[in-house]
Amino acid sequence: MGAWRFILGPENGRIRAEPRMRLGSLSIHVRWLPWSDPVGVPRGPHRSNGRLTLLLLLLTLFAVPPAPADDAAFGLLQEPGAVLLLRHALAPGTGDPPGFLLGDCSTQRNLSEAGREQARALGNRLRAAGIHEARVYSSRWCRCVETGQLLDLGPVQPMAGLDSFFQQRGEAASRTAAVRAFLQDLPPGPPVVLVTHQVNISALTGEFAGSGEGIVAALGSDGSLRVLGVVR
Repeated sequence: MGAWRFILGPENGRIRAEPRMRLGSLSIHVRWLPWSDPVGVPRGPHRSNGRLTLLLLLLTLFAVPPAPADDAAFGLLQEPGAVLLLRHALAPGTGDPPGFLLGDCSTQRNLSEAGREQARALGNRLRAAGIHEARVYSSRWCRCVETGQLLDLGPVQPMAGLDSFFQQRGEAASRTAAVRAFLQDLPPGPPVVLVTHQVNISALTGEFAGSGEGIVAALGSDGSLRVLGVVR
């Protein structure tokens, strides 16, 4: 369903509805315009009360809460072969600073306090969905390792194939292939979370994930990842 704005007046007391911004799954933006009474209708307080009642009715009808898409996506992780490709939580900036060293977090772009809270909250959401334990693999970048640790779902295992190639585009094909090969040989067990970077997720799935967001996907018989759900 689209979003609408409801404009009241001055067209002989009529209401005009037009597409507008979102509010939850549907936004209603109300703009009050100067009101002109229709000819022969006396002005009085009942006119304002009627308009207010109608406005409240419209808000009740159209302000529908968002669908629980995340819960459905978390549930899919219980299916054989499904994995969560998770972008690291909020880490202000882009890429990495000059002098970046893989083993030295002080040279890297790291999680902010908001990012740490975001990672903890995501771990709580996963547990609320029934996932209390997971096999967590991570890019060796510190912001990814810390995201995985703050999920608190199990030990975090570094995995070179999940490393960023944002500033090393020549590594894109080899790292993407390494993740596919890893998933191909993945044995049955608890749900799998792969903490990585936006460029890696896009290369694997063709989808964009914001900080702290993820894609639930499964490896197809042709070696490509099939998107099952999205976690926002």
